[in-house]
Amino acid sequence: METFKIRYCFKFGKGIDEVFELQLDTEKFELHGNTPETLPSWTKLDFHQCPNCPLDVRDVPHCPLAANLVNIVKRFDAFLSYNDTHMVVTTKDRMISQITTVQRAVGSLMGLLIAASGCPHTVYFRPMARFHLPLANDEETVYRAASMYLLAQYFIRKAGQDVDFDLAGLRSIYRNIQLINYTIAERLRVASKSDSVLNAIVDLDIYAQTLTIVIEESLEELEAIFQPYIDKSPIPPGV
Repeated sequence: METFKIRYCFKFGKGIDEVFELQLDTEKFELHGNTPETLPSWTKLDFHQCPNCPLDVRDVPHCPLAANLVNIVKRFDAFLSYNDTHMVVTTKDRMISQITTVQRAVGSLMGLLIAASGCPHTVYFRPMARFHLPLANDEETVYRAASMYLLAQYFIRKAGQDVDFDLAGLRSIYRNIQLINYTIAERLRVASKSDSVLNAIVDLDIYAQTLTIVIEESLEELEAIFQPYIDKSPIPPGV
């Protein structure tokens, strides 16, 4: 099976590094080999199960999203959210390096894990996982999420289905994510002794809440740079 590899390295000085070697299959872009063989009780599906979860504990004993967060919880329990870290993210195409707080760095990794975890509500974010942008800011997140959703409408139309250019479905996706963030936070309160992982999910939830509220306003601010398309300026012929 061909895989897409993403390496997250967190440097804390004095030879202390935390490294995550992530492998995602190139077809579905789902994580492989990221969950330990023995899972803690807080990952059981019926422990703080999301109210919108479509899974049945008889078929799926453990929450796939929670299971993919176990390694983060284990390895960041000794760090506080405001501790500094030098985060280096490496793929075959590029390397991104930045000094930031543990909270923001873990949130970046957690966002990737959530998208590729196999949770039925987060599968819609797999395109964003494929084109992962560590430490994306608010404006970048809105642009990437809206672009992803509108490109999905292109493929939906090709499949002969009704399209949604008003982004109603995107808002629905993010409302579901808000419920998931809340219940995952309840799991993490039990699982983690420090605040770094819990605050990271809180940060991600703020993004989710912000996007559902201000998506139209934020996109309107970007309208000017798309004016050539609106004016229907002739596209130069190819050479």
